[in-house]
Amino acid sequence: MVTEGQLRKLFPYAKAATVKTFAAKSKALFKEFGISDKAIRKEYFLAQIAHETGGLTRSVENLNYSAERLTKIWPTRFPTIESALPFANNPEKLANKVYANRMGNGPPESGDGYRYRGRGYIQITGKDGYRQTGLRAGIDLVTNPERAIATEDALRVACAFWKWKELNPLCDARNFEEVTRRINGGLTGYDDRLEWLDKVRKALRN
Repeated sequence: MVTEGQLRKLFPYAKAATVKTFAAKSKALFKEFGISDKAIRKEYFLAQIAHETGGLTRSVENLNYSAERLTKIWPTRFPTIESALPFANNPEKLANKVYANRMGNGPPESGDGYRYRGRGYIQITGKDGYRQTGLRAGIDLVTNPERAIATEDALRVACAFWKWKELNPLCDARNFEEVTRRINGGLTGYDDRLEWLDKVRKALRN
């Protein structure tokens, strides 16, 4: 388990209710999903969700970008400022475009891109991701995607995602890089994830 005191030290800007519920549920959930079987699994798990949530301060993907920023994030989709302008500062329209027809989502008009945008402690994205995670969590996330960020469900959902991606064996092999790739699809924010890993280890020693 992780104590409330350890979490408060690690995530000083997280909401009190988030920290309290996380601590209360961690022992049973970490045991259920094998995360507490080895210390390194818990360390990697906490470091990854710390990065994904900015220290447990956010749980929904930020898709509110300027046109200029969009050309840098998705240069093939938005090669010019003009092509990006209709989607600038419009998260719903943007998500429905960039996440359409992939990850199990339908076309832009289906609304799946926005409905299944990144959510939760580990940022599940795409209808398939919500379905697979929900099956392992015992929660219908396809019908109820908002449950991925509900205080009572968020940790179970994150643990279920961890199981879906089969991350415990990678933790045992000390392959933090591959854990990151399976979560992120690449190595975005890798240095920050490593910094969080160091913070986690220090917090858990106390």
